[in-house]
Amino acid sequence: MTTVTADQIRTRLQRLGLSTGSRVLVHSSLSSFGHVEGGADAIIDALLETVGPDGTVVVPTLTGSEFLSPDNPPTFDPDNSPCWTGRIPETFRKRPEAIRSLHPTHSAAAIGADAEELTSDHTFSITPCDEVSPYGKLAQYENGYVLLLGVDYESVTVFHHVEELAGSEYHMQKGFAKATLSVGGEEIQRRYMLHSYGTPRDFAVMEPVFIDRGIQQMTQIGDSQVRLIHAQGIVRTTLQCLRADPRTLCED
Repeated sequence: MTTVTADQIRTRLQRLGLSTGSRVLVHSSLSSFGHVEGGADAIIDALLETVGPDGTVVVPTLTGSEFLSPDNPPTFDPDNSPCWTGRIPETFRKRPEAIRSLHPTHSAAAIGADAEELTSDHTFSITPCDEVSPYGKLAQYENGYVLLLGVDYESVTVFHHVEELAGSEYHMQKGFAKATLSVGGEEIQRRYMLHSYGTPRDFAVMEPVFIDRGIQQMTQIGDSQVRLIHAQGIVRTTLQCLRADPRTLCED
C-alpha cells in the first residue's frame, strides 16, 4: 500500500495550482490515497497550509437524504448532526475553528479568512445551493476552486448550484418542508425546498469539456487521482450547456 505524508500532499497541491489565498471546496476520499500518515487530520493540515492564512478551505457536510420530503422534514443541529460525505469532512467540521453553515440538508464547513462570509447566509437559502450558499459564493471568487481528492464528478455539489441557476425542472421536490434547526440551543423552524433524488445525473459528461477549455488540472497523490477545477469555469460552462440542452447533466 502506498504511503503519503502531509508534506507530499502539500507539495503536489501547490504544483497542481492551488496557492496561497485560494478558496477551495474539497470533495474527498481518505481511503483513495492508500495510507496517509496522520490520517484525515494530515490531509486537512496540508490543505490549510497550502492556501495559507489568507485562503479558505470548505468541505461539504451534507445531511440530506432521499427519504426527506415535505411530509418528512429534516432536523439539523450544526454541532451534532454528522455528515455522510466522508471521514475528512466529518473530522474537519469538528475542529474548533471550523464554521458550519446552518442549512438542514446541504451544510458546508469552512476554515480560513473567508469562512464566516462563505457560510453566514446559508440559513436563508430557500433552495440548497443558491447564490448565497457556500457553493454559490465560492464560485463568485476568481480564485475559487473545486478540488476532487480521489472522488469523481458525481461528488461536485457546485453542479447543483448551476442546476438551480438554470431552473432545472427535475432538481427540486415540489412544495416546502418545515425544517427544524438548532440555533444557540434553541429550535427554530424555517421553510425550505428539498433536493429531489429521482433523476440520475451524469456530471462526468462535463469533464472532457472542462479539460478542453483548460478549466481542470489533474495529478496523482499516492494512489489518489486528484482534479482541480476552476469554480467560475464550472458555472459558466455548465450553465451554457444547460441553456442549450436542459437535460445535459441527466443520464437519460
